[in-house]
Amino acid sequence: MVKIHFGTDGIRGRANENLTINMAYRIGEYLGYSYSKERKARIIIGRDTRLSGTMFEAALSGGITALGGNVYALGVCSTPELVYLVRKGDFDCGLMISASHNPFTDNGIKIIAGGGTKMNADFEGEVEDYMYSDRQLEPVNGDKIGEVFDYRSGSELYFDFLSEKFPLDLTGYKVLLDCANGSATVTAEKMMKKLGAEVTVINNTPDGMNINRGCGSTHPEMISEKIKTGKYDAGFAYDGDADRVIAIAPDGQIVDGDKIIYSCGKYLKKHGKLNGNKVVCTVMANLGLFKKLDEFGIGYEKTKVGDKYVYENMCENDYKLGGEQSGHIIFKDYATTGDGLLTSLFMLQVMHDEGKSMNELTDDLFIYPQLLVNVEVKDKQNVLNDPEIKAACDKVDEELKGDGRVLVRPSGTEPLIRVMVEASTDELCAYHVNRIVDLIKSKGL
Repeated sequence: MVKIHFGTDGIRGRANENLTINMAYRIGEYLGYSYSKERKARIIIGRDTRLSGTMFEAALSGGITALGGNVYALGVCSTPELVYLVRKGDFDCGLMISASHNPFTDNGIKIIAGGGTKMNADFEGEVEDYMYSDRQLEPVNGDKIGEVFDYRSGSELYFDFLSEKFPLDLTGYKVLLDCANGSATVTAEKMMKKLGAEVTVINNTPDGMNINRGCGSTHPEMISEKIKTGKYDAGFAYDGDADRVIAIAPDGQIVDGDKIIYSCGKYLKKHGKLNGNKVVCTVMANLGLFKKLDEFGIGYEKTKVGDKYVYENMCENDYKLGGEQSGHIIFKDYATTGDGLLTSLFMLQVMHDEGKSMNELTDDLFIYPQLLVNVEVKDKQNVLNDPEIKAACDKVDEELKGDGRVLVRPSGTEPLIRVMVEASTDELCAYHVNRIVDLIKSKGL
C-alpha cells in the first residue's frame, strides 16, 4: 500500500485501498487519547454524501470513544458548517470526512483545530506517526468510555449565523443551484428559501456515488446551459463539501473565483471595509484580475497555490478578502475557511445593494485565455534553476509586453513542472507554452 500523508487539506486517498478503516480508527484513537487526559474530549464529526462516509465516521467514532472521548455526530454537512460549529462550540477539534471535488471512490479526513483553523502540521505529524506505527494505546474502560451523540441539530446554529450576517430579503430573486449531489444538498436550498428566494435545484439527489459526477463547481457547463432556459437572476455551483462555489450569470457566463474577488473587493472598498486596501490571491489568479484591480486602485498580495497560504497571509496582515480561481473564497470577518454558501450570499448582497445584475458586476473584467501544461521531470529544482529555461521564460514575458505572462512552478506532490501562459488569444498561449515545454523536455532534467 502506498502511504498517504497529511497535506494542506488533510489526508486523502481511495477508500479501502490506501485510506482504510484501520487508519481512521487509529486517527480516532490518537485524538481521543490526546484530548481526554483531563476530561472526556468533545469532538464533532461531519461528512459529505459519498458512500464510504458512514464507514469512516463509524471507525473514527470507535477510536475516539475507545480512548475516552465523546463524539458529536453532525451527519451530512458542509465543511464550512463544521468549521463554524468547531469555532463557536466548546469542541476540542472537528473531523470532516470528505474528498471535496474528487470522485466518490475517494475520501479524506480533515482535522479542524479548536479555533476553527486547520490543525497545525506538528500535531498532524504525531497523528500520522501513530497511524502507521505498531504502537498500541491502551483503551479505557468503565465509565471512562466515551459516547456518540446525535448532533444534527447543530446545523441550525450555522443557519442562524448566516441569517444574522446576511439579513437579505431575496423576494423576487430567482436562483438556480447546482449542489453537486454533495454537502450543499442539505444547506443551499434551505438557506436561499429562508431568505425568500425562488429556488430551482439540480444535482441534489445524492446516492453515495454521484457526488461531483459531471456536475458542481468542477463542471459548471451543466448549470451554465440550464440557466439560459429560465429567467434566473443568478446561479451557483458548489463542490462536494461546499467550501467552493462558481457563480453563473443569467446568460450562462461563468463567474469564477477571480471575478468574485473582483466584485466583492470593489464593494468592500466602496464601503470602507477593505483593510489595507488589498485582497489576497494566488500566483494563478488571472492577469486580467490584476490589471483591473490596478485600475480601481486596489492592491493585492500573491501567495503560493492553496487556500492555506491565502488564509495565512490574510491573518498576518488582517486582510479581509482572499481566494482562488477555483471559487474557494475567504471572508475573514465571517469565517476562517472558504464557504460556498456564504460567498453566494455575499454576491447576492452586492447585487442587491448595487442594484446591478451579475453580468453588470463582472462584464468589464477581461479574463485572459490561459493554458496550463504539466511536464514530468526528474528534478524539479534543476528545471527551475536552469539558466536557459529562465532566459526562455524572460523572452516570452518580453514578447508579450505586459499583455500576458508565463509562470513556471513545481507541483507540490508530483514530479511535475507546471507551465502556464496567459495571453490575449488561445493561439498565443499555445505557441508560448509549447516553446517552454519543448525546451524543458529537450534538457532531460
